[in-house]
Amino acid sequence: MWFREKIRRSFQENGEAPRRGSTYQFNYRRIWKLAVLLTGGVSLIPLIFITAVNYQAMRHAIESEMIFRTTRVVSNTCLSISFFVNERKSALNFIVHENTFASLNSRERLSRILGDLKRSFGGGFVDLGVVDAAGRQRNYVGPYNLGGKDYSGQKWFRQVLDSGMYISDVFLGYRKVPHLVIAVKGMSRSGAPYVLRAALSTTPFETLLSQLEVAGMGDVFMINHEGILQTPSRYHGGVFENIYLPVPKKRPNTEVLEGKGPFDEDLIIGYRYIDDTPFILMVVKKKKECMKPWSCTGLKLIVFLLVSVSVILTVILGTSTYLVKKIKIADEKRSASLHQVEYANKMASIGRLAASVAHEINNPLAIINEKAGLIKDFFTFGGKYAEDPKLMGLVDGILTSVKRAGTITRRLLNFSRNLQASVEPIHLREAILEVLGFMGKEAELREIKIHVDVAQDIPVLETDRGKLQQILLNIINNAFAAVSDGGHIDIRSRLEKKDHVAIIIADDGCGISKEDLIRIYEPFFSTKSGQGGTGLGLSITYSLVQEIGGSIHAESELGKGTRFTITIPIKSEKTKT
Repeated sequence: MWFREKIRRSFQENGEAPRRGSTYQFNYRRIWKLAVLLTGGVSLIPLIFITAVNYQAMRHAIESEMIFRTTRVVSNTCLSISFFVNERKSALNFIVHENTFASLNSRERLSRILGDLKRSFGGGFVDLGVVDAAGRQRNYVGPYNLGGKDYSGQKWFRQVLDSGMYISDVFLGYRKVPHLVIAVKGMSRSGAPYVLRAALSTTPFETLLSQLEVAGMGDVFMINHEGILQTPSRYHGGVFENIYLPVPKKRPNTEVLEGKGPFDEDLIIGYRYIDDTPFILMVVKKKKECMKPWSCTGLKLIVFLLVSVSVILTVILGTSTYLVKKIKIADEKRSASLHQVEYANKMASIGRLAASVAHEINNPLAIINEKAGLIKDFFTFGGKYAEDPKLMGLVDGILTSVKRAGTITRRLLNFSRNLQASVEPIHLREAILEVLGFMGKEAELREIKIHVDVAQDIPVLETDRGKLQQILLNIINNAFAAVSDGGHIDIRSRLEKKDHVAIIIADDGCGISKEDLIRIYEPFFSTKSGQGGTGLGLSITYSLVQEIGGSIHAESELGKGTRFTITIPIKSEKTKT
């Protein structure tokens, strides 16, 4: 707010386009806006563009990394499951090829084979059964009573006879326990087909999938081609439940795609069809959780951008304001110098005119004075009108008016002579009274009371009379403008630091606001808006005070009045040795 106020104060006076005869040569508000826009555009547009590109590139990189990790998890897990299934399928094929149908119908032999499988593969196998070509289970070893079961009417039996191998979905069956079946076809010596059927527990799959640590609140599970869960899921249901996600299309390789959850949250879904099985391995992650590291990085990037933009804008605004203020100050100095020269020329012209008028007036005044004196002598010595008081009073009135007119013309002559710069001895009281003499009539008409108090210990000053008179005239003239009819003006002086004199001019007028008080010495600044003020009086006064080696200080309060303190050296610098 403070910075904004500084800018507003600097350029509010000349925000409009310059008009003909305007004091200022340039439109500083337009220059400032143009400088800020051009510099800001050149600085900020590349920064914002690069940040946006970097933001998108980093987001794309993190998404690519997320997809890569999901793909790797799906691929590795799929390889493990495929190896698990193929290993057991190969073992069953080996058993069929290394044993005859008759030996497999031996319960003792089949029990020994099941024990070997359990020891070799570390679990997974639950039971073994031998099914003849008619679909009746001829031999069975395991924890369930399934001997003699008829499978001739089941689809899997026909499929294994046709293709030579079958892997089932997870199902309950006669066991009422979730399991899957791997069945392989064998041929007896008579050429009749038979089936070696093994039931596998789903526990190894569940253990493998549950041990995987997947980021983003991930979930790993298997479904069949109908979308029914084959292993338990952390967030999507239990075994044999339908998953709410659509069954993905079959692809030869691992695929990763995006989907929507039940609460419309974004999901990352990785899947792969496991070869030669009815299973689909799926990895599901919440995208929001996966992108949390990116959110932190993105926030840092945005904060960096905002801080950078703030710093750049602050520097641009500050620099533009500083430079344009310098241009404005230089323009003001130029205008002030031109006006001061114009003012000096005008004053010189006024001085010459005053001298000419004074001389022109002095000649008839001298004649009038002489003639009136001669008439008075005739009246006095002739005796005829000597005793006529009315006639003698008229003659005395003529002589008094002539004397008064002569005093005024002498003041004009003195004023015109003092316009030329020269250092001379000056009695301060006489200088003040001489200036007040020009304004005595106005003070009398407006009933303004003027009090002059010059300290007795003030020595004779050695300074420029013309400049001192102009200083006093400008300040006293401002005091007259500020006070209302019947007001008071107090002029005092005192010795200051033995070699300086302080002149205090105080009034009880309207006063000046604090905001305007700090600007009263600026060229063209005036509190007399609409009253013909040019704003140069105090600016010129300030320059004149400095020229004679002094200083000026103002104090004011609205509604109570203003006090100017002018401190000048007793001896001007030009006269010091």
